[in-house]
Amino acid sequence: MDESVVVSPDWLASRLDDPAVRVVDVRDAWEFDGIGHVPGAVNVPFDSYRDESDVDRGTLPGADAFATLLGDAGISPEDTIVAYDDTHGVFAARFVLTALEYGHDDVRLLDGDYSAWNQAYETTSDTPEIEPTDYEADPLEPAESPLVDYDAVEAALERDAVLVDTREREEFEEARLPGAVRFDWRDVIDDETRRLKHEDELEALLADHGITPDREIVLYCNTARRISHTYVVLTALGYEDVMFYEGSLTEWLANDGETESGPVSTE
Repeated sequence: MDESVVVSPDWLASRLDDPAVRVVDVRDAWEFDGIGHVPGAVNVPFDSYRDESDVDRGTLPGADAFATLLGDAGISPEDTIVAYDDTHGVFAARFVLTALEYGHDDVRLLDGDYSAWNQAYETTSDTPEIEPTDYEADPLEPAESPLVDYDAVEAALERDAVLVDTREREEFEEARLPGAVRFDWRDVIDDETRRLKHEDELEALLADHGITPDREIVLYCNTARRISHTYVVLTALGYEDVMFYEGSLTEWLANDGETESGPVSTE
């Protein structure tokens, strides 16, 4: 896996003393304080970088709000950020996607989660000392961003792109985009280690679903949380033509987009 996207607990443990590597814990504050956290980590809870009020596309919080969050956490634009949660990385992956969208160059996902870290390394309940920064976000231009809207997804459908639905089977069978394939985002996780499966296994698994690097890929779920994890995994595997449908099925239905329903016998 590309270490500029996903890093192992060993990688992080060897760099905890590096002041340019900042660890972000996106769990709730009670978990961060009461259960413990990676030494030196700062807490930026998931709800703090999601916004349902349409201040920006989908549930993005807006560049100014996100810059304030990172500044209050003592993070600078040149820092390397490593994000984690305790839910196989799905909430942390959303942080990664958000930080990238607002122009942070170096943000990575911890392979595994808090539980995976805790299996090998010490944790702490100490409150980190934070020196706030004047963080300034630099949002990506639309042409540079992987985020796409309803019209772009319609056009991708016409080009026979692979539409990847990362939701559970019941959701998929209730309503899905035309021709979509179901790929549960959790299928990339090894249940025993809580970490990502081996690269070869991941590539074979994706290929079994028709998700290959030579295809144009559109990811969606309901509200663009679960696809964040799949997006990070595909990026770490070197996939380059991946579109992230931020509005996902919620926006698609609001625009009366065509859908399919019912079981798929080939799944």
